Parts: sequence; structure tokens; C-alpha cells
Amino acid sequence: MLVEFSVANYRSLHERQTLSLAKAKGDELENTNTFEIQAAAKFELLRSAAIYGPNAGGKSNFLRALAVMRSIVLDSASGQRGDALPVTPFRLSKISADAPSEFEVTFIVNQIRYQYGFSATEDRIHQEWLFAYPKGRPQRWFGREWEEEKQAYEWTLGSSLQGEKQLWQKSTRDNALFLSTAVQLNSQQLQPIYDWFKNTTIKVGDDYWGVELIKEPYEDEEKTKLLDFLRAADLGIEDVIMKEFSYEIEGLGNHKSLDIKTVHKGMDGELVNFDIDDESEGTQKLFSFAIPWMDSLAHGHVLVIDELHDNLHPRLVQFLVELFHNDESNPNNAQLIFTTHETSILNQEVFRRDQIWFCEKDEHQASTLYPLTDFSPRKGRENLELAYLSGRYGALPYVRPLREAG
Repeated sequence: MLVEFSVANYRSLHERQTLSLAKAKGDELENTNTFEIQAAAKFELLRSAAIYGPNAGGKSNFLRALAVMRSIVLDSASGQRGDALPVTPFRLSKISADAPSEFEVTFIVNQIRYQYGFSATEDRIHQEWLFAYPKGRPQRWFGREWEEEKQAYEWTLGSSLQGEKQLWQKSTRDNALFLSTAVQLNSQQLQPIYDWFKNTTIKVGDDYWGVELIKEPYEDEEKTKLLDFLRAADLGIEDVIMKEFSYEIEGLGNHKSLDIKTVHKGMDGELVNFDIDDESEGTQKLFSFAIPWMDSLAHGHVLVIDELHDNLHPRLVQFLVELFHNDESNPNNAQLIFTTHETSILNQEVFRRDQIWFCEKDEHQASTLYPLTDFSPRKGRENLELAYLSGRYGALPYVRPLREAG
């Protein structure tokens, strides 16, 4: 479960920005939109968070920061010396342009709270740290910091960290994470932390979720869940037919793919097959969402989506969000974080006030993330959509008449 995520000096995010999924005061929608978990102490967390803001305001950059952190955790140990890390600092300041980007996440796995983070430039990890709270008090499992004058790292390997610590330290390249290297070298103690990142699903920008997410063999039970999902969304799909086929790419050998057809009922009651590509963009998008959506809900994972509204009807957006707000469809307390421009769901019947966030750029073109609770809207009474569109909360595009542009 995600508690909070922070990022600094990444793309348009200059100063440290933090998204928290910790429940604030207020008992509205408490039984559906929040949950409790024991991790030495009791934590009350939110099942979803929505981020609103203008185009180019930084919403996607914030989600992309979490995606980049995940990518470095999963991939850095398997890279090569000299490989560039995928970080981009805030470039509108001379100081920050040469400084590391920083990422930190607090999450709970197996009833233990962890606080893990690192800072990095393209060429190296500058700092890395991990604190665990198995009994409520912090244990520093490891830390490293690059000393420019010494051209070497200062290391701290805590007594609570078990295993071949010296081997892991010696094996960690400048452009790789100690966490990732240790897991690659069979650290069982750090494996759950690595797995948390692996199990977090993120779609940002041009990332495409297609039929490749459906893995063979596709069991009957999984197909039943997929059909239930599609039928609940009222797409008129009676069945789905999937057949695996092989094809050869010159020089790359054989590859496997899936031929997917949707089945609709015709006017006379007969069943008619359609290629998935014949379906509308909205149907294709919802179809691609079905697998990660069902997987996250079934296993209690974190799902992160950029521009959830794109090509989807507002009722479908609400349908997808409310799957996370339902004990029956979300028995393991999965969490959803998404950006959207869809304001029809911006109301207190769908969200608690602490689930709404805004992102906009300041006069220096730096993005700022802030919660709706900063404005103390009246519980159950304030029209959040109207207040937002009227400019009360900021994070709206400033549009000038065309004749004044330029």
C-alpha cells in the first residue's frame, strides 16, 4: 500500500512535491473510500487520488517521476557501466540543471512500513537510503552518499540488514541501485521492497497497454472476469475469442501474438465476430485497461493512470474509479492514482475531499502539487466541480483571446 510519494528536481517539478494517500480528518465515505492497515501502528489510507490541472501543468510529469523511479529500481542492476539513467532535472534554473533528481516513496508491505529513496543524475546514483519500521521505530537498513572530493561513496550498512552486505556493496555500480543489485544477488530480505515496485502498474504519456498484457494460457476463470468487466461497462460484447499465432521476423526468429475478436449479437440474434481493431478507440482502451485493472484489484496493488478520461465516457470513468471504492470488487485494498480533466466526477458523492489534488505551474514555470483540503471546502455542501471551474482552487488554463496571443 502506498502512503506517499515525493519528487524534487525532475522535469517541471523543481521543489519537492508530495502526494499523500494518508486519510485526513473527516468521516465522509469512510467505509468505501478508505481502509485501515496495521504496520506496527494503525494507518488509515485512501483507495484513490485524482489529480486535476491544466495541460502542461505538470500532472503527467509527477506520475512519470514515479514511473522513472520504478524503472530504475527494476532495470539499473541489469544495465552496463556507462549506461545513462533516465532522469531529467528542472532545466530553468542553472543550479538545478546540474543537480540530482530525487525520488522517495513510503509504502507498506507485509505489515511493515518502508521509506526508500534515492537521488540521481544521468551518470550516477548520488544518494540512496532505506528505513524500515518493523516495530514502529526506524531502522536504517542501508545508506550511501557520493563524496565528490573523495570520488567515492560513504556507506552505511545497518545491523538489521542481513545477508552478503559487503558483496552487494562491491557489486553495486555507480549507475545502479544497491537495492536492485542486492536483490539480483539473492537478498531475500529486500525482495519484498523490489516486488512492490514490480507490482505497481503505471501508464503515462505514450505508454500503450495493448493485448500483449493478456498472457497465455488464458484460463477460463480469467476470461470470465474479463467478460464480466466488459459487460459491466455496457459495451455490447457477448464474448471474446483469443487465438495464439506465431510469426517470424527476419533476423529475430519466431514471435507469438494473439488474434483477438469480440463477439456481438446481431439484430436476428446471431453472433457476429469483429476484429478488436474494428472496435471504437474507447472500447479498445477499456479492453486494454481490463487486465491491469482486474489484476490490481485482485492482488491489492497500486495502479497509476495518466489521463484516465481520454476516449472514455464520463460514466465509464466513474465506473472504473468506483471499482476501487467497493469492498466486493476491491477486497485487498488496491489503490488508484490518476490524472484527469473529467470534472463530472469532481463531487463529494464520488470522492472525499482529501482524495482531490491539483497541479499547476507558478510564475517560474515550476509545477506545484497541492490538495483540495488546503481550501477547507464545506463537507457535503460545496459544489466542487463548479468551484473548480470558476477558479476557486486554481489549476485552470489561462486562455487569452487569439488576437492577443504572441
